[in-house]
Formats: sequence, structure tokens, C-alpha cells
Amino acid sequence: MLSNLDLVREFVNNSIEKKDILLANRSLTAQTVHNISNLATKAEGVIATAQLNTTSTEFLILSHSSHWELLNQTLPECNYLLKGNIDSRGFYRYQYSQIPKNYKLQCTKSVVLWQTWWKYRKNALQLGIPLDLLIQTRDTWYPIRDLIISDGLLYVKTLGNEIEIHADDLVIWLSKIEVNSQN
Repeated sequence: MLSNLDLVREFVNNSIEKKDILLANRSLTAQTVHNISNLATKAEGVIATAQLNTTSTEFLILSHSSHWELLNQTLPECNYLLKGNIDSRGFYRYQYSQIPKNYKLQCTKSVVLWQTWWKYRKNALQLGIPLDLLIQTRDTWYPIRDLIISDGLLYVKTLGNEIEIHADDLVIWLSKIEVNSQN
């Protein structure tokens, strides 16, 4: 029997490839009906959808689903990022985004970015532009120059902007992958 993670990955991959799906396990059901792939649970109903008859696949994920973290883990693995705010029905929208080479996509609470920042902070204090951590704003990836936390808010300074993020907010960012050089 497929695990929940395996079933979610099949749902995401089939949706991206615009293939119909019909899979189930004890917790989840994934099926395609009239060019819409749905992921559902018995208790919550539809928790994710993907329209298959569009040019680029977009996912809608129920924000309060008990499987949200699993979906939030799987979609970034395929370069699908959270875009915008929750809609009137309680769904987050995920869209494809090009990730720069040698970076790993992160979609975490802002506190995790703050913790990671402390590891890379020394690089940001050196001359030049620090490229260890990037954050997306205005649909472009910018290097993080500084992070300041105050009164439950995280202030992220980039080259031309300052972003204000609440402590419990999700933030999408990139961390540089260490590339081992061959001598």
C-alpha cells in the first residue's frame, strides 16, 4: 500500500505531467474528474486540486488540512512555490517557479530562516554581496543582506527592499548548496 507521502508525490507528479490519476490508501484518495485532479480525505473532503487543461499547472492546497505540511514539503521539491494569500475558500495557491542552480528551495516558518541566518551571518558581514541565502520578492530572488527581529516581526533586508514577516508566517527562501570541488 502506498504511504501518504508516496500518494501525494504521485498526485503532484501526475498533475504536473497532465496525466489522469486514480489512487487511494487508508487516508487519501487522488482522482481526476473532468480535467481536475483532486486529493481528498474522508474527514476533510478535497484538500488539493490541480487543473489539467491549463498551460501551466497550478495547485490549490487547503490551508487548514491535516496533510498540509506533507503537500508543502512535496510541492517545493518540484519547484512549486506558495504564491499570494489564502483565498476566500481557505486555499493556498502554488505555482511553478524557476530555482537558480546550486540552491535548495525552503518553505518554512520565518523562525527557521532566522535560525539559518545565524549560521551564514558572518558571510553577510564580509565585503561584497552575500549569496548564501536568497529570498523572493517581486518575482525575483534577492540576496539577504541582514535580518532583524523585533516585537515578533522579522525584518529581511535585501539589496533594494525590506520585507516584514510575522514570526508565524511562512516564508519561501533559498539556501546555497555546498558544491564539493574536485581537485
